[in-house]
Amino acid sequence: MSSELHLSHASHALDEETARAEIYGLLSVLFYQAPSAELLAQLQVAVTEAPDAGAFLEEPWRELVASARALTASQIEAEYNSLFGGVGKPDVYLFGSHYMSGFLNEKPLARLRQALAELGLGRSETMPETEDHVAYVFEVMRYLIAGEDVAVANLSRQQDFFTQHVLPWVLPMCQAIAAHPRAGFYAHVAALTQAFIGVETQAFDLLEGSA
Repeated sequence: MSSELHLSHASHALDEETARAEIYGLLSVLFYQAPSAELLAQLQVAVTEAPDAGAFLEEPWRELVASARALTASQIEAEYNSLFGGVGKPDVYLFGSHYMSGFLNEKPLARLRQALAELGLGRSETMPETEDHVAYVFEVMRYLIAGEDVAVANLSRQQDFFTQHVLPWVLPMCQAIAAHPRAGFYAHVAALTQAFIGVETQAFDLLEGSA
């Protein structure tokens, strides 16, 4: 009886970690570029009911899926380019340095690069953006959750990276997206991100309080 209960809790914890990694991974892809036709098709048929009724992420997820169902890939791509693309200054920045220092390629990026080096991570030469792009930061979080190297992929590393390189600026970025008059689909991406960061913050706060 006790072993069955232990296995049940272990399985539930594993499911939660998998879900966290998948959310970070999805948000990383959506912020890196507009969703492909294949990804959009997957979003359009996604289940919108959470396993636990009233779960905190259920409503923003439902609204994101509804937005995906109402739009085409080309419409979302046009929105992405309007918000985040273009030559010169974009309407909305997706880089941490901008929100933490007011400028690109500043001290926050240098600190991030040092943290990544300590984790044994670095930017691929094929990635045109700097490491403080939100897609890159979220992909690092996904790795710290799902990676097989327990010396790196553990809760302590996750909390440190989240506190120093995610929490200080991602919420202001989400607010900037939501406030933009041309944000439709990405306003819902920002809302889901904001809710998810809230859940992560609370979980890390509880972890710290129990330490």
